[in-house]
Amino acid sequence: MKIYGDIQSGNCYKIKLLVELLGLNYEWVSVDILAGETQTAEFLAKNPNGKIPLLELDDGRCLSESNAILNYLAEGTDFMPDDLFQKAKVQEWQFFEQYSHEPFIAVARFINKYLGMPEDRKADYESKQEGGHKALQVMEKQLSSTPFVVGDSMTTADVSLYGYTHVADEGGFDLSQYPAIEAWIKRIQQLPDYVGMA
Repeated sequence: MKIYGDIQSGNCYKIKLLVELLGLNYEWVSVDILAGETQTAEFLAKNPNGKIPLLELDDGRCLSESNAILNYLAEGTDFMPDDLFQKAKVQEWQFFEQYSHEPFIAVARFINKYLGMPEDRKADYESKQEGGHKALQVMEKQLSSTPFVVGDSMTTADVSLYGYTHVADEGGFDLSQYPAIEAWIKRIQQLPDYVGMA
C-alpha cells in the first residue's frame, strides 16, 4: 500500500506512526502541498478533496481523512477495541481531536512554524491560544485518571491526539503546565517501533 503525505503534518505523521507500530509494509510517497502536488489531475483522481494524507491500497482503492485511515488500518488489532461502546469512545476522542484540538493547536503551529508569524496572522495566532489550552485541559483531566485516553491501553484515539499534541510547543503551548500529558507523551515515545516526525 502507498501512503501519500508530508511527514511534518501531524495528520500525515499519525498514519506513519501507526503503520510503524503495527509493523505494516507500505510505501511513503512525499507530497508537497505548497507546490500544488495535491491539485494535479492524477492526485485529484485519487482524492477529489485534494488533501493528504491519502491511503492507496494494493487493489487501487483509496481512503482519505486521517482518522478514517487510522481506524481502517487498526481494525482487528490492539489499537481498536472490539467492544462497541469502547470503539465509540475512540471515535468520540477523534472527533474531539478534529473539532476541538486540531483547529487551534495545529493552526497556531502552522502560523508560527511554517509561515514564520507574519504580521497579518498574529491576531489569528493569538486567537488560537485559548481554544488550544482548553483542549489540553480536557486531555490533562482524562490522562490524570487513565494512562491512555480511552483507558489502560493505547488506541487510535491516542495516535490521533499525539500527532499535534507532542509538537504543541511549536504553536506556543507550554506543555510543562500539563504533567499528565507529558507523561503520556513519554509512554508513547517508549513504545517498541516508535518513530518520530523527522
